[in-house]
Amino acid sequence: MESLMKHILIVDDEKEITDLLEVYLLNEGYHVHKFYTGKGVLECLEQQPIDLAILDIMLPDVDGSTLCREIRKKWFFPIIMLTAKIASSDKINGITFGADDYITKPFHPLELLARVKAQLRRAEVYNQAFTKETTQKEEIYNIRGLELNATEHSCHLYEQAVALTPIEFSIVLYLCRHLGQAISTEELFEQVWGEKYLDCNNTVMTHIARIREKLHENARKPKWIKTVWGVGYKIEE
Repeated sequence: MESLMKHILIVDDEKEITDLLEVYLLNEGYHVHKFYTGKGVLECLEQQPIDLAILDIMLPDVDGSTLCREIRKKWFFPIIMLTAKIASSDKINGITFGADDYITKPFHPLELLARVKAQLRRAEVYNQAFTKETTQKEEIYNIRGLELNATEHSCHLYEQAVALTPIEFSIVLYLCRHLGQAISTEELFEQVWGEKYLDCNNTVMTHIARIREKLHENARKPKWIKTVWGVGYKIEE
């Protein structure tokens, strides 16, 4: 069974929503850890391995984006953000803080359940690919002080570790494997996310912005990930 032993964290102050999601997830065989506030969440993560988190962006004691950012400092499981906000800027902010998906309230529990399954499948595929890579010969890229080690799944900038999420690492790795080539936004999305690209999708752009921020890049004159206008992105040799 796909959900066997998978642990899902839910953090939402709306008790009715949290309890309803718990019922749906339990029916699918998931283990559920629920919180109505942000208090105790990080402590829970220290004690219990989590496979996916569902975070409300509006919590009574802490901003959901702040909590997401704190989680991303140490853990890289998929994160789905919930919010009553509908502005596209909120979605971009959520992804920038490290979220993998975003769903606006009100929503049908089955829609969220489908997204949970999709994110878990993606994480499993990624982990399998990474395991396969580690059994093969060492794959290291060193580009003007930026070192990416596919074997160890590590990234360093001038010998200082850079904490990239699995998606961010996959983006940089794909560009490194195609050094000097302009990779279209569509190709990058479909190769990294494994889904069909839609013209209105700005997910790649948002993740690139987040990666550049972590690399302390000047967006107008980037040293590593360069924008190829009308095409996509590339890393030059």
